Parts: sequence; structure tokens; C-alpha cells
Amino acid sequence: MKKVLVVMGSDSDLKVMSKCADRLAAFGIPFEVRICSAHRTPAAAEALAKNAAAEGFGVIIAAAGKAAHLGGVLAAYTTLPVIGVPMATSVMGGMDSLLSIVQMPKGIPVATVAIDGADNAAILAAQMLALEDAALAEKLRQFKADMAEEVTAKDKKIRAQY
Repeated sequence: MKKVLVVMGSDSDLKVMSKCADRLAAFGIPFEVRICSAHRTPAAAEALAKNAAAEGFGVIIAAAGKAAHLGGVLAAYTTLPVIGVPMATSVMGGMDSLLSIVQMPKGIPVATVAIDGADNAAILAAQMLALEDAALAEKLRQFKADMAEEVTAKDKKIRAQY
């Protein structure tokens, strides 16, 4: 199975991105977590992206706040799919991050999840990898079935109350 590369612009993103790591681990997907800045370590970001496929990665998840250029910089140097996780910020609550990631120029797409949407980033990465992995596809099918069961149980409980 291909690995997922999780890259954060700062260690302050770890609190949110630990949800991504937890979800990847729950699906049995191998992953690595790195800290790399699009602005402070651009050469390292370039090298990380250029070498990712050769190192066995199939998807890159990039978390960044404020200017949030990390996902775009990584996407510029690889053909692997990149998923951007906009981080909540004190300035605009994360809207600055969201808009920075979602407004990529033609030719450099970055899939984007919700602000602090680390869990969904992991699920989306799993869905991408599952295109070529039947066992992972089955884990995702079961995950979605379990979610549906939870909602059904909650519906039953609330209907019994009212």
C-alpha cells in the first residue's frame, strides 16, 4: 500500500492534524508526518514534494494557516494528489487559510477540506488510495456503514423520547 505524507507548516498544527494521523492509523494506512514551511524552508518543501512518489507516497496532505501556501508549493513539484487542510487562525478564523488553498491557479490543483478538517483529509486520502486497494475500499465501506448505524441509533433514541 502506498503511504500518505502529512506535512504541516508548523508544530502548532499538530493538535488538529493528530486527528488525521489517528484516522490514517485506524484505516491501517502507513504515513509519515513532517514539518516544512513553504516560506521559511522552500527548498526543503521542493525536495519533499519532488521525492515523495519515489519514496512510496501516494497522497500528500498539507496543513497550513494564514497565507497557507504549503499545499500549492508541494503540488507545484509533484504529480501526486495534494489535499489542503486550512487551519483556523486568530486573524480571520481560518477563512484566510481556506481562500489561500482553494484559489489555486490553473494546472496546480489542491483538493481542499473544511477549516481544521483533518479527519476528512485522511478519509479523502484513503478514498484515493482505495482506488487500487480492495481491502482499503472494504474498510471505507464498513466505516460508512458504521456511521449510518450511529445515526440510525440516535434517531431511534430521540424518537423514543418524543
